[in-house]
Amino acid sequence: MAGLSTLILLLCAAKDVMPSSSHWKPTWPSYRVPVILPQSTLNLDKPRFDAETKLEVVSPCGPACHKSSPLPTYEEVKDYLSYETLYANGSLTETEVGIYILSNSGEESRGKSRTKRQIYGYDSRFSIFGKDFLLNYPFSTSVKLSTGCTGTLVAEKHVLTAAHCIHDGKSYVKGAQKLRVGFLRPKLKDGSKGANVSSSAMPEKMKFQWIRVKRTHVPKGWIKGNANDIGMDYDYALLELKKPHKRKFMKIGVSPPARHLPGGRIHFSGYDNDRPGNLVYRFCDVKDETYDLLYQQCDAQPGASGSGVYVRMWKRQNHKWERKIIGIFSGHQWVDMNGTPQDFNVAVRITPLKYAQICYWIKGNYLDCREG
Repeated sequence: MAGLSTLILLLCAAKDVMPSSSHWKPTWPSYRVPVILPQSTLNLDKPRFDAETKLEVVSPCGPACHKSSPLPTYEEVKDYLSYETLYANGSLTETEVGIYILSNSGEESRGKSRTKRQIYGYDSRFSIFGKDFLLNYPFSTSVKLSTGCTGTLVAEKHVLTAAHCIHDGKSYVKGAQKLRVGFLRPKLKDGSKGANVSSSAMPEKMKFQWIRVKRTHVPKGWIKGNANDIGMDYDYALLELKKPHKRKFMKIGVSPPARHLPGGRIHFSGYDNDRPGNLVYRFCDVKDETYDLLYQQCDAQPGASGSGVYVRMWKRQNHKWERKIIGIFSGHQWVDMNGTPQDFNVAVRITPLKYAQICYWIKGNYLDCREG
C-alpha cells in the first residue's frame, strides 16, 4: 500500500508554472485536492478531561529527522486522518474516513528542550493597539481560547487552532469540555455606548466577549502520535461555535512550497502570554520545511500556539490579492544539528489532505472542497 500513498502525494501536486515575466506576482497555485469522506462513526466513552494545558509542544525531531521518516502507507494515512469529535455535553465519537482521488484530482511530496525562549536576538514582535487595528482584518480574525491558546476564524462559525490546546496526545485538557472562544472588543465607558474614543492618546481598553464551543474535531494522527513522532505533523484542531461570530474570516489554503511564498516569509498574530491582553503580530522567513512542517524563527511565546500562519498572494481567477491560512503555529523545538543546538518555531502545513479534511469539517460537502 506504500505505493498508493505515494500516488496520493503525486496526484495532489500543484499545477503551477512560474511565469518568466519580470512582472511576476506571487500567485496562489492551482491545487486539485483529494476527497476525504466519513465512513463510519463510533461512540466512545466520555473523556475524563484530566490533562494539564500545555501552551507549547517541544520536539527533538528536526527537519532532517522528519525528512528521513518513511512515507506512511495508505492505511496509516487513513488512520491519521480519522478523527475524534468532542461535543459540549461531554460526549465523544470517533470517525473513520476514506480517501479518494477523483479524475483530474490534485501536492508535492513529505531531546528535551534546551530553553523555553522563543525570541531570536532582537524581539521583532509588534503589539497591536487601538480599535481601528484590532477590529479590522486581518487582525480581527485572531481569537483567544479559554485554555490559553490562540485561534483563527476560518468560517462563520469555525475556528482553527492547535490540537495540543485541546488534547495532550493522551487525554483532553481540563478546560476542553467548557471551551470558549474570546473576541476582543472595545471596553465601553459609562454612558458612552458605542462611542468612538480611538482619538485618545492612550490605547483604547479592550475586553474579551466569549462564545461557547459546540464541538471540536481532533485528528487521530495527533492522538495516536506524539511530539517526537507523527503527532507533530497533525497538531491542528477545528472548533465549531454555538453561534456565528459575524466577523470577516480568513480562508484556508494549501501550503505552497516555501520558495513560492512572497519573500519566503510567513505572518501570524497571537496572544503571547508575556504580553497579557495584547494581540501580537510578527512575520519572518521560513528557514526549512518538510512535507508537513514549516521551520522558522518568528519570535513567539506560549499562548501564540494555534495562531493561523498566513501569506498574501495573487488570486489569478479573481484578479485580486488574497490572504489565506497555510499553516497552524504549533510551538518551539530545538534540534541538535551536527552537534550544534538550533532553535526553531514550528508550524503545521496545510497539505492537500489536511485541506480536504478541514474543509469538509467546515462545509460538510466535499464538492465545496475541490480547489485548494
